[in-house]
Amino acid sequence: MTERVEKKSFNENAGSSNKKDAVLMLFNDDVNSFDYVIESLVEVCFHTNIQAEQCALITHYKGVSEVKKGSEEILKEMEIELINKGLKASIK
Repeated sequence: MTERVEKKSFNENAGSSNKKDAVLMLFNDDVNSFDYVIESLVEVCFHTNIQAEQCALITHYKGVSEVKKGSEEILKEMEIELINKGLKASIK
C-alpha cells in the first residue's frame, strides 16, 4: 500500500481560514487602469477574472478592499509582488 501525500499549493495555503489569518488590502490609486489591476490580481493573488474585477470595482468605489486572507507569510509575498507592480497594498 502506497501512501500519498498531498501538497497544498500557494493559492490553497493563502486561502486557509483560522484565527491568525492576515488580510491583504488593496488601496485605490489614480494611476493604474482597471484592466491592469485585474490582470495583477489574477496573476499575483490567483483570483478568477470575475473575482479580480469585483475587487477592482470595490477598491475604486470604497478606496480600499480586502483582496485575500491567509497566512501572513504568504500574503507578504503577494503584497511585495503587488507593490512591485505599482499597486498600493498592505497587510492588516
